[in-house]
Amino acid sequence: MSHPEDVDYIVVGAGTAGCVVASRLSEDPWAKVALLEAGGSDLSLWIQLPIGYGRTFFNPRINWMFDTEPVAALGGRSSYWPRGKVVGGSGSINAMVHVRGFPHDYNAWRDAGNPGWGWDDVLPWFTRSEDHDLASAADSDGYHGRGGPQHVTDITKSVHPLCHTFLETGRTLGHRVTSDFNGPDGQGFGIYQINTRGGWRASTANAYYWPVRHRRNLTLIRKARVTRLLFEGNRVVGVAFRKGGRDRVIRARREVVLCAGAIGSPTILQHSGVGDAALLMRLGIPVVADLPAVGQNLQDHLAVSYFYRAAVPTLNNVLHPFTGKLRAALRYIADRRGPLSMSVNQAGGFVRAHPADPHPTFQLYFSPVSYTRTPIAERRLLNPDPFAAFLLSFNACRPTSRGHLAITVPDPFAAPAIHPNYLSTEIDVAEARLGVQLLRTIAQARPLADIIVEELVPGPGVPDDALFDDFRARADTVYHPTSTCRMGPDPRTSVVDARLRVHGIAGLRVIDASIFPSVTSGNTNAPTVMVAEKGAAMLAEDRNLR
Repeated sequence: MSHPEDVDYIVVGAGTAGCVVASRLSEDPWAKVALLEAGGSDLSLWIQLPIGYGRTFFNPRINWMFDTEPVAALGGRSSYWPRGKVVGGSGSINAMVHVRGFPHDYNAWRDAGNPGWGWDDVLPWFTRSEDHDLASAADSDGYHGRGGPQHVTDITKSVHPLCHTFLETGRTLGHRVTSDFNGPDGQGFGIYQINTRGGWRASTANAYYWPVRHRRNLTLIRKARVTRLLFEGNRVVGVAFRKGGRDRVIRARREVVLCAGAIGSPTILQHSGVGDAALLMRLGIPVVADLPAVGQNLQDHLAVSYFYRAAVPTLNNVLHPFTGKLRAALRYIADRRGPLSMSVNQAGGFVRAHPADPHPTFQLYFSPVSYTRTPIAERRLLNPDPFAAFLLSFNACRPTSRGHLAITVPDPFAAPAIHPNYLSTEIDVAEARLGVQLLRTIAQARPLADIIVEELVPGPGVPDDALFDDFRARADTVYHPTSTCRMGPDPRTSVVDARLRVHGIAGLRVIDASIFPSVTSGNTNAPTVMVAEKGAAMLAEDRNLR
């Protein structure tokens, strides 16, 4: 298809948010939409097969493969941050866990000066996106949507039996067991819901873009690397991009929408002259708008995993032997079920550090599989340990540390310097100390303790009082970067307003996880879809269409 030179809307990034925004904008047949994606097609078995995401973890063709700067609190280690460079974005390479977060997350957004972003405001946009297994005609509370583009699968009846041992252990410890993390009361131990449909990954590319790809007013341009925004005065009128070794330009009659994610969106802004004026002048980039918050306020979840050898079979027994792989593959071919149709993140929880705490402190993960014999660079989800074992993980739900990222050279193809700044507050350090103790408490409680042979990592040689040192030595990202184009009313401390318009610039919005005022309590994919649905509706409202 030829590339349009003039369109109504340019959407930069065909990722989780961009596929939603482009699909919704193109519902108006009179609105011409161009969707630009730096990566290529998502039509790969290892993308579409739910458990295949382990194969995409280090694939430079579909993954930006960022590395952060060394983190002092992690002993000077850097952190590897995979992000999707492919249609569907990070939603094409993630673990598919569907978690919205909690009402207090969004009420905090609203209370930070963002009217229209409280829980009651955002819930309808969650449900609009969903085709949820737990929705029914009797779902009068409005918590789940039916018939929306993205399917949400309840895997409760399909998880490994050890997951139920984990749930019973939570009950032993006095935690409730919830049947729905996304229901009216999602706290406690439970089974994760995932974004799959019919045994295949249900990314927003599959849910929003592919069903409407034949619309005459929607054009996807793949392998189009945006280099900068084009301005006339303080208005964005288009973008420059490189494709096939050639520099090209496309212009927008109405608006340009950045959906390039928490790393891509602030990077494009800075290369376009929108950001901290001192940084831009130092790099010789002409300043269009002095917005010092661009790239600031970076948040992420930091987790650690404990590994346990088990006295009963785990997924290792299924997925390590060749015969087990073969049986799993044959079952998947037969009915799209079995372990290949799910994420390895099957169970988990949202629990409070103290009963008096107003909100969950920790997110838990329970995976009936382990990888202790191979370095992370060589791990494949279809090649786990050759013995029965499982892992427990946790991260703090609402970290208070804030990092930043910034371009370091004028070259738009150079990766930015990412500074996560993990564990830079006393609150985050205190919660990490509590979280590592919680993992051991869970492992030492029945019935889980009854099937544990030994703690493999960190191991019995690490006493309780040394667990925080182990955390600093091994903790790493859960791949939830947010907030680098934070939404808020003050142009000195935020980047976009409550309608996601970049402060002081006409014709430009940011609609992706970078606008989160603060990271939500849980996985960030579902909240990003919500933001995209709500943002697309704002664009439609502002062109005076119902």
